[in-house]
Amino acid sequence: MTIDEKLQHFYEVSLEEAREDAAQAIQEHKKLLSEKLEEHRQLSRQNAEAEVKAETEHVRREVNKALSAEQITLKRDWSKKQEELKEALFGEVSTKIRDFMSTPEYETYLCRKIKEAQDFAENDEIHIFLSSTDRERLDALIQKTGVSLQVSGEDFIGGIRAEIPHKNILIDNSFAANLDAMRKEFNFDGGMTHE
Repeated sequence: MTIDEKLQHFYEVSLEEAREDAAQAIQEHKKLLSEKLEEHRQLSRQNAEAEVKAETEHVRREVNKALSAEQITLKRDWSKKQEELKEALFGEVSTKIRDFMSTPEYETYLCRKIKEAQDFAENDEIHIFLSSTDRERLDALIQKTGVSLQVSGEDFIGGIRAEIPHKNILIDNSFAANLDAMRKEFNFDGGMTHE
């Protein structure tokens, strides 16, 4: 081999090694870039997912807050409407009570309640009171029942109240007390709470 051939051979071998080194360096660089790109994609995906999750949570909280506010408003309106209906209902009941008090059956009812109170007291002293609105019925009821009655200083709409002082007992069969008890017990889930 001549020097030119040796030089040529050395040149080709050196060039081939340089190409292989360059190709390997390029390959390693591509691999490194590919890994960096994948890391960047994963980081970007994680950041995006975290941002979406945070925004979703924020929106969910805002929706829940708005929903809670609306529920409170609806409950308040519902309670107000129930109270209006309850007042209207008990207004009608009061009217029916007044109508009942103008019938002959009302005196029969009073006589029955007076007898029940007297039977309950047995031989104990009893004071039976009529509502001040029933003042004009006093004499007729005394004649019908044979019981000493008094007119109360207060208007308890109708009915009777009786006291048994010896036993410290008050029998309250007044329409006002019964109406108040019904008003307290009434609910819109089915009438009175005990039903």
